[in-house]
Amino acid sequence: MEIKASDVKALRERTGAGMMDCKKALTESNGNFEAAEKLLREWGMAGVEKRAGRATNEGRIFVAQNESELSLVELACETDFVARNKDFIDAGTKIAATALGQKASSQNESLESMVKDIASLIKENIALKRVAYFNAGMNEHLHSYLHGEGRIGVVVKFRSSDPNAFKNEKVASFVHDVALHVAAFNPMFLDESKVPASWLAEQKDIFQKQVELDEKMKSKPAKVIEGILAGKVKKLLSEVCLMNQGFVRDEKVSVADALAQISKETGFSLAIVDYYFAKVGQN
Repeated sequence: MEIKASDVKALRERTGAGMMDCKKALTESNGNFEAAEKLLREWGMAGVEKRAGRATNEGRIFVAQNESELSLVELACETDFVARNKDFIDAGTKIAATALGQKASSQNESLESMVKDIASLIKENIALKRVAYFNAGMNEHLHSYLHGEGRIGVVVKFRSSDPNAFKNEKVASFVHDVALHVAAFNPMFLDESKVPASWLAEQKDIFQKQVELDEKMKSKPAKVIEGILAGKVKKLLSEVCLMNQGFVRDEKVSVADALAQISKETGFSLAIVDYYFAKVGQN
């Protein structure tokens, strides 16, 4: 039967597949749209299966949020070209919104089905590599930041005794700056209380051995060596703990001191409760 150009165009708009693929599918299905769409999906998935072993080190991070909840997902693909594809971006946006509606904290059948749909359309190996869910309790506030076309995603959680605090312009700006800081420095821990004792003990042992192997240190008094070791630990904590790091807007001031300063300026009691850092291609 004759396949009209208008039918090919309609199927393309419906599926996003190429014009030639749409024409071929309509021809083989005798003009039946549902059957043609099924064929396109089958052909698309066949192409994806052939590529299933290929690495998915590119991709994008997507965020969906409402007043008290936030979902972050990482949709991975083979090429940065696909990561900038409108269909890929639209699919990632929908997957994040669906994950939020489900309060999903891991992959599930419905999310994977959405991934298969976009993989079928684009014909590239695509995977859902990360699903994270966050919720804000009473007087808490969630803020997200995406950097570099979604290659880095950050979520920060703040708390204040006054729920109106986060409507304050200075507070909102500071919250965003903290998210920028996390994106730039990727701290290992929130503060010293979150540092595992075993990890810290291991670092201290390393410092101790470094001192023992340093010929210049052998003649120094025990108290001096003690002070040197304490200094090394303090410097380490200033590098790995968010609250101890030099603030992104002024590295001479720690994040903790910047937080105290903004609390004093605005009159709102503020605390950083937690943060989350995600980068495409990294666990």
